[in-house]
Order: sequence, then structure tokens, then C-alpha cells
Amino acid sequence: MAPQFDAIVVGAGFGGMGAGIELDRLGLSNYVILEREADLGGTWHVNHYPGLAVDIASVTYSYSFEPNPFWSRLFAPGKELKRYAEHVAEKYGLRRRMRFSTVVDGARWEEENQQWVVSIEGGAETLTGRYLLTATGFLSQPYTPPFPGIETFQGKIIHTTAWEDDFDLTGRKAAIIGTGATAVQLVPEAAKKVAELTVFQRTPIWVVPKVDAKIPAPVQKLFAKVPTTQKAARLVNTTMLEALMVVGVLHYKQAKPLNKAAAALAKAHLFAQVRDKQTRKQLTPKYDFGCKRPTFSNHYFKVFNQPHVHLETNSIERIEADGIVTADGHKTEIDTLILATGFNLWDVNFPAIEIIGREGVNLGKWWRDNRFQAYEGITVPKFPNFLSLNSPYSYSGLSYFTTIEGQMKHIARLFGEMFRRGEHTFEVTQQANDRFLDQVTDKLGASVFYGGDCSTARSYYFNQHGEAALLRPNSTVSTHKQAVSFPLDDYSFGAA
Repeated sequence: MAPQFDAIVVGAGFGGMGAGIELDRLGLSNYVILEREADLGGTWHVNHYPGLAVDIASVTYSYSFEPNPFWSRLFAPGKELKRYAEHVAEKYGLRRRMRFSTVVDGARWEEENQQWVVSIEGGAETLTGRYLLTATGFLSQPYTPPFPGIETFQGKIIHTTAWEDDFDLTGRKAAIIGTGATAVQLVPEAAKKVAELTVFQRTPIWVVPKVDAKIPAPVQKLFAKVPTTQKAARLVNTTMLEALMVVGVLHYKQAKPLNKAAAALAKAHLFAQVRDKQTRKQLTPKYDFGCKRPTFSNHYFKVFNQPHVHLETNSIERIEADGIVTADGHKTEIDTLILATGFNLWDVNFPAIEIIGREGVNLGKWWRDNRFQAYEGITVPKFPNFLSLNSPYSYSGLSYFTTIEGQMKHIARLFGEMFRRGEHTFEVTQQANDRFLDQVTDKLGASVFYGGDCSTARSYYFNQHGEAALLRPNSTVSTHKQAVSFPLDDYSFGAA
């Protein structure tokens, strides 16, 4: 029995849209994109808290083949990313393939018909597709730590991923739990409105200056009329990110001075912005630069000079009806609790849906019982016709679009060979997968994750096996070169 669709894509963020664009290029136009949210855009639809913006310059945080010359700032606000996603969806005819408010329960490989069977929540519908592509994003499962007593809190609780646009912080006594990239953006905005703000910090974050500014209208017009000028700006920014991430973080052992220079820049930035010596000390990470994703801000540190903003570094013991009690017995009375507590990457919710391959292998269980792994960060043995766009060792560089476009190139080469052979199925070999895993593990040995001191970072880069299995230890150029030149005999084609 023929499947209903050429392909089923799960997720309508930038990864899923990139997959759809590549499927159209390959002539596999009978596909559907399933999205649990009410609209497209992924994180840029879900997140709309005050201060939301990209932390990678917009000329780089976008598809290289679909530049937007009209970004208002070097680091565009979240609303512009949402509009950009809508533009891409309309231009490439993706929206008509999308089904919103559709929660996928799971997917299983059906050997008899050589297809994927995807079940929708509630059991009312199943869909079949020849190929399955999951693009559910790395940061798609919000995490709320099990704080004792949180259910007794009588005030307002709001998670940054469920921000209410009509929620007014004016005059409130608020607490923000978390000091990751989201909090770095939110804290300065919240401080403008609240009467009292306490920031509960478990782990400080490296913050470097943000070279941000409005992009003047004449420059926007120049980008539109002479696209090579925007390409040049993209190249300059990408090169800077490569130096920071690839050299300073992934090649830590060989380029330790660059890593130390980045840390020194962050410390100087902190020293220049925070007056109180003790507060500076509390805001200074004790782990090496890069163990945890660093961020950019010109406003975060300054907030802690304000008399109504307090930094709390004692651990939370419990939450009561009207406040938070820390391990030293101190109680902070609040009426608003804001959770900027990040995401789960490696727990039972990764991958975001249950995926069952050949011989009944459960992908998530197999990863957790063994090691997190995926050939070239995209395919897995015993999972035919399956492409995971948010897999171990897939994230390349600092811009997610580097990863997306590398995967699009991999798909083009893989499917091109499959079609040349007149086949309809593919599966990466165990040997190729093992070889790739050995290669990335060996290369990561030189990174800050293993060569530096990350013991206090509490970084989502590390999984429960203690492995930094998210980032691919390659430059952007190398990643894209491998995507168009990997050995074709690393895959088997045709039904087993």
C-alpha cells in the first residue's frame, strides 16, 4: 500500500521549513508539516517575552539563500524573526503544507510497506509517509525544576515560554529564577517596571558586549539593491563567530589564549558595568568560557546597580504562598514568580516524540541506554528513511542556520544517490555511524568541554553520560564540505 505522503515533517520552525524547501527541490512535493503550536516559527512563535531578540547578528541568523535586507537592527527583535519566518513560508509555498495545533504522539517504521506511520494525539488519525523528518528543535521542551512547595504559591507564576502579552509587571514584587540567555534579555526589561526584583542565580553566565545598533534605511536599501554587500556583512560576522566558537571553544587545547581572551573581555565588561565588588564576584563564572553557551548584552549587568534589583545566589529550599525561602533561611516575599529555567535536552522528552525503528528499537531509549549518536548529525542505524534535524553532534557553529543548511545539503546528496540507483529507501550503516562517532569524540577531546574546567557549568551541552554530545567539532566550511562529500557507501539503499 502506497503511503499518503512522500514525507512527513514534524515541526514548523526554521529547521522544518528548511526541510520542506529541500524536499521541493528534490521533487518530493507531496509532504506535510505537522506543528503542535497554533502557527509557524518555532521558538520565534512560542517566545515573546519582553526583550526577546536574536543573540546572533541577523545577517547570519537567517537562510543564506533568502537574505532579509530590512532587519531594523544588527540583532533583530523577536517579532522580526517571526515575520521573517512567515515571509519564508509564503515565498516557498510551505504554509499550505502545514497543519497547526497537531500534536504527534509517535512514529514507527512499518517494514512491510516500507513507510513511517505517524500517530496524532488522541488516536483519531494516523498518517503514513515514505520519509520522516523530525525538526522539533533543541530547545522545545521547557523545564521547570521541582521546587518544593511551588504548588502552594498564591501569586502569579509565568514561564518565559508561555508569556502573556497583556501581563503587566508594573509595581510587582517579582522573582526571576534562572540566569541563562533568556533571563539576560528579560531581566533588564522587567527591572524597568517592577517595584522589586530578585534574580535567583544558580550558575552565572559569561556575558560579552553586544555590538548592536539600528541599521539605517540607506544601508537597508543598499543591501536590497546590491546583495553582495549583505553577503560580505554575513561573511564578516560568521568569521567572528567561528573564531569565538570553533577556535576558542572547540579547539581549546590548541588555542587556549583565545579562550582566555574571550573570558577576559567578559570580565572587563562585568567590571565596567557593576559597581559592587561582591556582586561582581557573584556574577563571575568559575568555569571556563564556552562550557555553557555565552551570550551578549549591554544592559544585563547594569541592572544590578539599581537599588530595587537584588541578586540571590543561595540555593532555593522551598517556595511558600508568598515567597521563596533559600537554604540560609532567608525569605524573599514576592507576588510574581517568573521561570526562566531553560529546557530539557537529554531527558525522556528527547527526542520530542517516540520514534520506533526497525526491530522495535526505541530511539530515545537506545540513546539513553547507550550513547547519544547520529551519523553526520542526521541519520541513525536501524531507522530507515529517517532524518533527525536536531540530533547529537549536529549543531555546527553558533548560528542554527549553519546547521540547517548543512543538513539540507546532506539530504540533497543522499536522496540524489538514492534516486540515481532507482531506490526508495536508505539507511546509514552501523560501521559508518561508529566511525563518525569515534571521529567526533576524538576531536572533542581538544575542546573546552574536556580540556577545560566545566565542573560548575551545569551546561545543557552535557548529557547524562557526561558527554558534550550537542556540538559538532567542525568549522562551518568543514561541515558544509562534508555534507556534499560524505562517502555514499556509508548508506545502504533498497529494502533490507
